[in-house]
Amino acid sequence: MTTPQDVPIREEPIRIGQFLKLANLAEDGVHARELLEDGLVTVNGTPEHRRGAQLHRGDVVAVDGHAVRPA
Repeated sequence: MTTPQDVPIREEPIRIGQFLKLANLAEDGVHARELLEDGLVTVNGTPEHRRGAQLHRGDVVAVDGHAVRPA
């Protein structure tokens, strides 16, 4: 996995579905939901399936070897 890339956010917390789109890891909300449902997303190393999960600055989100974190 790569070193996490910081993605600026305006407000904290941010929902994971929104963050996946902001970080360009998902094309849209449907794609974000599919990634989560398929078990392809981890938060701080733990699989995440909930589209409404809340992220905070410093959480590491990984999809297919790409790691990002809200900053």
